[in-house]
Amino acid sequence: MAAIIFLIILGIIVAGGFLVAFIWAVTSGQYDDDYSPSVRMLFDNKLPTEENATKETESTTTITKN
Repeated sequence: MAAIIFLIILGIIVAGGFLVAFIWAVTSGQYDDDYSPSVRMLFDNKLPTEENATKETESTTTITKN
């Protein structure tokens, strides 16, 4: 019975530690990113290079009916 009480208390302490760390991260600005969303639409999507396109066509097989 003592082990169960010890584990419950230990779990509450660990959970409290994670809660404190999360609150600290939020208040210190760890999750603030004002720049990336505003310029994300300006970046081009990467187009496949010629080597990748050649590899894809070589690896693609066609099924023929006999």
